Amino acid sequence: MLSFEEKQNILDQFDELEKKEISLGRINYHFEESLYDKKNVVYHLHPNGNGYVYAELLSDIETDERGMVNIRDYTEDELKDIVRDAIESLSMTEAEREPLLEEWENREEQLLVLMKEDDGFNVYGGDRLEGSFRSYEEASDFLEQEGFERV
Repeated sequence: MLSFEEKQNILDQFDELEKKEISLGRINYHFEESLYDKKNVVYHLHPNGNGYVYAELLSDIETDERGMVNIRDYTEDELKDIVRDAIESLSMTEAEREPLLEEWENREEQLLVLMKEDDGFNVYGGDRLEGSFRSYEEASDFLEQEGFERV
């Protein structure tokens, strides 16, 4: 188990986190750039080594009812990974976290694929780009106007 000081040293390496001392010698680390109301990434890091990381938005991590994971027995690599992933999850919109890939078909059974890529939505027919759009609504309107329905 990492000591309180070792955990602090690791967490202090994350420039995007702001250290906040709270009661009973505990420390929180806030991510002020969060796109969500949730700003605490590390919650109640205690001198006994106990503490929590907010991981509710991470799909592969089991959390408690508050969306937290206890980091008491985490290794250095595990702690770095979960904190990095937590920051990343709070930096992305839901659409960015959940990549979009939809198939659309018309009456002639022609298939187009709508994909979320970078800052927009692209429609492909096989390997060929059929159109680029700023929003999902624009892309889906185009497909519907062209006689396509989502499969």
